[in-house]
Amino acid sequence: MNKDVSDNREPVVAQIVQHLSPGGIETMALDLQSRASNPDNVIIVSLEGSADEMYQSWPRLKQVPGKIFFLGKKSGLRPSLVLKLRQLLKAEGVNTIHTHHVGPLLYGGMAARTGSLVHIHTEHDAWHLDDPKRRKLVSHCFRWLQPAVVADAQLVADSVLRHIPYAKPRVIPNGIDTDRFQPGDAHASRQALGLPDEVPLIGCAARLTEVKGHNLLLDAFAGIKGETHLALAGVGPLESDLKAQAEKLEISDRVHFLGLVENMPLFHQAIDLFCLSSKMEGMPLSPLESQACNTPVVLPDVGGCSETLAPGAGALVPAGDIQALQQALSAQLAHARNNPNINTRDFVLKYANLTHMIQQYEALYREFLE
Repeated sequence: MNKDVSDNREPVVAQIVQHLSPGGIETMALDLQSRASNPDNVIIVSLEGSADEMYQSWPRLKQVPGKIFFLGKKSGLRPSLVLKLRQLLKAEGVNTIHTHHVGPLLYGGMAARTGSLVHIHTEHDAWHLDDPKRRKLVSHCFRWLQPAVVADAQLVADSVLRHIPYAKPRVIPNGIDTDRFQPGDAHASRQALGLPDEVPLIGCAARLTEVKGHNLLLDAFAGIKGETHLALAGVGPLESDLKAQAEKLEISDRVHFLGLVENMPLFHQAIDLFCLSSKMEGMPLSPLESQACNTPVVLPDVGGCSETLAPGAGALVPAGDIQALQQALSAQLAHARNNPNINTRDFVLKYANLTHMIQQYEALYREFLE
């Protein structure tokens, strides 16, 4: 990594993401800014989108204390974006960039290389390197741009080492804001979200896209009879298809599509059990958020999900196995309602604390500025 940076050894960081739609990576970038030891020294750059578009789709952005920039990238390769990004970084006095995923790795890395900036890159997924074209692109970027590579889970690090051994990633586990996500009043939370009271309630928070496997969750939930309800927080292109599936399964009266939920602690406090049914994952934040609220989780055994599961609580099921998912949901829901004093929060406080994650990244920034 090129360390020929300015005389200012205090990290001035640009968190660079592909877009700023609601999601785990984007939330992490916001947290790395708002909870930084010096938030004024952290900006966020979204390659795609415009301010008007993104603020409308994600109201939380209006409360972000620091600077956010939108470069309006269109689809396809856009070499001119490198110059545009480089000019922005120079104008903001940035000496360190932190990229997330392939697009920011490429464009941010080229801008950093031409400007002699420190470059930290976080890999969030293990599965995408299984694709030969994607693996070749990432491998070339690592070799040419020479970022310091971080994996957000041990499984992700293992995947990087298996496919691109010279990358030598270090592991900094994802962390969540445990001051924001903490146990609360389930009755008040359900009232605030318009959810039914006094019924068993399973929840899922994820974008309504194919990879998140909501169709599998609906199929599994259809086998759970009685008064149990399901709440889905999130937006995405499959919303109408999933609503039609719920109608076909004759469970639409027990499935609640909440759309974008701004106050996610309320969601995790309202439910009895959290579930992901994803077909692929990196190290998801939502199970950590739920467990910080003392809500147990059922997760697919994909990506780094196993690393987010509190020992002795919740369940891990084979990905895509609808019968196993149904059985785990039924068993864990009954266990959660019969054991209201389940403690999953201590695990999150110890192993996935946002403050600890930020401290590790800030130490890494300083290490490469020395």
